[in-house]
Amino acid sequence: MDTLDAPPRIVTLSASAARRLAEIIAAEGNPALMLRLTVSGGGCSGFQYGFALDATLNEDDHVFERDGVKLVVDEVSLDLLAGAEVEYDDGLIAAHFTVRNPNATASCGCGTSFSI
Repeated sequence: MDTLDAPPRIVTLSASAARRLAEIIAAEGNPALMLRLTVSGGGCSGFQYGFALDATLNEDDHVFERDGVKLVVDEVSLDLLAGAEVEYDDGLIAAHFTVRNPNATASCGCGTSFSI
C-alpha cells in the first residue's frame, strides 16, 4: 500500500461505543478507567482483538478521546488498527464492542479475529 493511501494512524470511538463506555466506567466507580484495545497473534484468522478496562498509560500508548471517555491503543497494535472504528452493537442476541478495521482483509464469523 502506498503511504498516500494508508489509513490515518488513529482509532475512533463511535457515539454508541463512547456512550456505553461511559456507562461502564460510571458503574465501576473509577473515572480514570479507559478502554484498552489490543491486537495479538491468534484467533481463527491470525490476529485477535482484545478489550480491557485500564487506568494505566504505558510509554508507547496512544490515547483517543470522544465525549469524555478514552480509548488507549499501544504502538504495535496501532499499526494494525490505523483508521479503525470501535463500535458498540446492542443486538438481539448479544451486546458487544466490535472493531471496523479497514486493514483487515478477512475476519472470522465471531468478529473477534482478523487477517491482513
